Amino acid sequence: MRSRVLALCLIALVAAYGLGAQQSAAPSEAQTAKPTDGYNIHVIAPHVVKGKEMGPFHHYCKVISPDEPIIQCQIYDSTDANAPLTQIEYIIGKKVTRGGILTLKQWNRDWHDHKQEIETGRVKVLDVGPEDQAKIAGIVLHTDGLIFDLWPHGSKIPTGASSVAQSVGHVNLKSLKESSE
Repeated sequence: MRSRVLALCLIALVAAYGLGAQQSAAPSEAQTAKPTDGYNIHVIAPHVVKGKEMGPFHHYCKVISPDEPIIQCQIYDSTDANAPLTQIEYIIGKKVTRGGILTLKQWNRDWHDHKQEIETGRVKVLDVGPEDQAKIAGIVLHTDGLIFDLWPHGSKIPTGASSVAQSVGHVNLKSLKESSE
């Protein structure tokens, strides 16, 4: 009886090891792709948080939909490997943000024009050559951004309080049709 239990355990162990080895040897692309993959566009820019200019902040961005475009960025205070995620920015094509979804009041309160921001000279694309920097800037010129500030600056932990940060040099629009290109 004891040898039978031992044999069953050994068979189970071999089967489990063999199955695990097969799965890890050739994982499908769907199994390996994660939402955290692809944040490889590195940008630095200052923000206005609760009325105070802060930063520059390190944005690690990825395109999640190229058509509009829709880009999302994880934002950190530094490049330290253990830096906490302090902000998130959504970058959306002006044709969407100024196409009737938002009111002028909502846009002026929460959103900013990336063309205005880039023209201040405070935004820098890092870790790529000049040609790619120009290509990235050329896409982002036609977008608006919304920044959520999630971790109060100076706090050891997030407190649950959040706010909307703004770009330095933000200018309110008089109309959502203004500079929508």
